[in-house]
Amino acid sequence: MGALFGILFHSIGGFSSGSFYMPFKKVKGWAWESYWIVGGFFSWLIVPPIAAYLTIPGFTEIISAAVPTVKTVTYSMGLIWGIGGLTYGLGVRYLGMSLGNSIVLGFCSAFGALVPSIYYNFYPVEGKVSFTDMLSNTGGQLVLLGVLVCLIGIAMSGKAGMLKEADFSKDRPENSDKEFSLVKGLIIAVISGILSSFFNFGIEAGKPMADEAVRLGSNPLFQNNVTYIVLLWGGLTTNFIWCMYLNFKNKTFGDYTNSQTPIAKNTLFSAIAGTMWFLQFFFYGMGESKLGNGASSWILHMSTIILTANFWGFYLKEWSGVSQRTFRTFLWGIGLILSSIVLVGIGNSL
Repeated sequence: MGALFGILFHSIGGFSSGSFYMPFKKVKGWAWESYWIVGGFFSWLIVPPIAAYLTIPGFTEIISAAVPTVKTVTYSMGLIWGIGGLTYGLGVRYLGMSLGNSIVLGFCSAFGALVPSIYYNFYPVEGKVSFTDMLSNTGGQLVLLGVLVCLIGIAMSGKAGMLKEADFSKDRPENSDKEFSLVKGLIIAVISGILSSFFNFGIEAGKPMADEAVRLGSNPLFQNNVTYIVLLWGGLTTNFIWCMYLNFKNKTFGDYTNSQTPIAKNTLFSAIAGTMWFLQFFFYGMGESKLGNGASSWILHMSTIILTANFWGFYLKEWSGVSQRTFRTFLWGIGLILSSIVLVGIGNSL
């Protein structure tokens, strides 16, 4: 039953993440850097403490009392993850929501799922599952098979992207994606996927704070909410510096006070997007508390985001105008990613 609830929570979180970009499409007259940082204030600075206040009594004291090394490493993982988040936007720009998310989050899922277990192989920690442990039992082997199937699905999605580029270069219809660039997009997507996986490492680094919250009587279901505060400070730092630089470079500081734009609506939609973004990890934390922060949790979460983003890609008609072969290849990739979710779920239940 715990595994079932874990998968359910991950699915809800994945849907939230896969959909968070949609409210941004309602923002009018603001540059990307302006609405991105406004949404970021909600997702990284405002909403996380509210969630912690509602679920972790005394969370400020837990953070204050935590060993400085724990806070420093957790914050540093957030800084690195923040760079991955920034390049994610470029990856989606050049590859589209469907393909961009498939590749970026596919690499993120693979690295985030496997690297912690490999790390614990060299530096064992009581209660943590190492790569060797996963190889030694049927459930772990199925989880690893699920990771492999996910990577094959990513490769199929990449192949679909190559076919899509060929289709567009031969005959570009009016509604095709004019910014599509496979080479630029793939380079950025690989970098973004690897760096974005550091969020998972940050959760591991902040575990002592989560454990302390449970020891003091907090519901284990919400234990990661205290870790998120420190981790997301890192992400906020990276994104704030970059967005302020772009505001300065592009002379877009005036967006925030431009009466010619719907300031209230823009702020509202940015706030909704930012809140939806945070909810992905709010529910991820709930699922992780049931399944553990191993390969199964991370790949379930990321695969659900990939699927949700692709459904939005269909809705936005990103694949209209491509050949039947291209579309079939893309569906095969999505089908394999979906199969990986099933394999990981079965493996975790054994």
